[in-house]
Amino acid sequence: MADTHIEADIAIIGGGGAGIAAAIEAGDDGAKITLIEQAETLGGTAAISGGGCLIVGTPLQESQGIHDTPDLAFEDWVKWGQGAADEQWARFYIDHSLHDLYFWAEKLGAKWMDLKFQEGNRVFRWHRPQNNGLGLMTALINAAKSKGTTRIMTGTAAEKILTENGRVCGVRATNGKSGETTEIHSRTLIVATGGFNSNLDMVLEARPEFKAFKVMEGSGRGATGWGHKLIRELGGYFTHMNHIWFYVYATPDYRDPQARRGLVFRLTPGYIWVNQQGRRFHDESRTGGASATPALLAQNPPHAWAILDTPMTAKMEVADPYYRDGDKVRRDKVQELLDNSPYIRKADTLSELAKKIEVDVSTFLSEVERYNKAFDAGLEREPAFGKSLKQSKKFDTPPYYAIQLFPLARKNFGGVKTDLRCRVLDKYFEPIPGLYAAGEVAGMAGGHINGKAGLEGTMLGPSIFSGRVAGGWAAHEAGFGPGFVGKPNRPG
Repeated sequence: MADTHIEADIAIIGGGGAGIAAAIEAGDDGAKITLIEQAETLGGTAAISGGGCLIVGTPLQESQGIHDTPDLAFEDWVKWGQGAADEQWARFYIDHSLHDLYFWAEKLGAKWMDLKFQEGNRVFRWHRPQNNGLGLMTALINAAKSKGTTRIMTGTAAEKILTENGRVCGVRATNGKSGETTEIHSRTLIVATGGFNSNLDMVLEARPEFKAFKVMEGSGRGATGWGHKLIRELGGYFTHMNHIWFYVYATPDYRDPQARRGLVFRLTPGYIWVNQQGRRFHDESRTGGASATPALLAQNPPHAWAILDTPMTAKMEVADPYYRDGDKVRRDKVQELLDNSPYIRKADTLSELAKKIEVDVSTFLSEVERYNKAFDAGLEREPAFGKSLKQSKKFDTPPYYAIQLFPLARKNFGGVKTDLRCRVLDKYFEPIPGLYAAGEVAGMAGGHINGKAGLEGTMLGPSIFSGRVAGGWAAHEAGFGPGFVGKPNRPG
């Protein structure tokens, strides 16, 4: 028996990008919502992300002379997805990204700051919000709270989805501190629990070939696949589960007692990577999962060392709450990582550094010397891999650092199959009454919106957008509003 009962029009499991967006959308339709989040704070994986969203045809693009269209973006998306993208969902998202993500988030207090090129895109369309994912999620969370339509229960984990007469009717949840059990009775339920990349066992189950070498967990701490389990118990159909997006600009979290988690670090464009033979093997400015990851996995053994001198560490950011104080980077904590991680070596000379990482000294020194000579010659690109030197510098300021890199499971490109209303489908591709799913539990949207590779910004953007769609249609089924309408960006 539950200790308490709560009546709601809609229950939402998960307080990340998809769950918060769903709460805003459903609340705008007049529904009363109860949202549970297992962590003590809201934000989920989205809050520790870079925050970039692929958006098409924006004022920010136009201000930089970039004319982008949904048709152009769709061609890039489908090509990059290698034939495995859900083209209907991709088109749905791309067409709605301008009005129903960009302008919508702006109205809620988010600010889009700048654009960045990402592999596979013919134009710049990766939009960064102010203060990255934390800034975007802070705006959405504040908006959800200010509307007064959502009861938020943090530190509360879903235990079981409730059903009655073949229909979903709520969720049973437990408070982590008190142990108190609550039954939330609702007309519809939205599952927005994120992915499973912080559950290494599930990662290796989906990709058994990675059992042969070190792989790190790299998503939000709550992304353990629990929502997948709850939906599977009701007969939800899962698709493309082996499509996992791995990053390799990550190093083990030496503070993790289970030695499973990794830390993504950014804003070190001047670094170079060497393999265990001491050789460079890649243009390090191309860090995406479709280029850098295969390049690193082709090395023997499949890891690398990122080499930096002291000035290159000055802007380094680590995508983990421990290394931030709100929207500020804790430089003392970043330095603590550089000084204390056993996966990071430090030396006053390059030859000493080579010895510490146990690579061939002469090979390593010749690689760095060749890189440095490109600066002496005033070249725009270094000759070995064609890397642009605009954001780089010579290696000339000790101490020098070597940060060991391993593949890190970051995002799930497969998940539970849904229709365009975000209704969860069973093995017959029929909706499970009353059950919706959005965000990474549904492969960002629909089950596999990206395919085998993502253009970047195609994870957070679709997660938030699919949350809006789920919220609108869950509200409609509960008796509120017309369903998600939105405004597509089409010539007319």
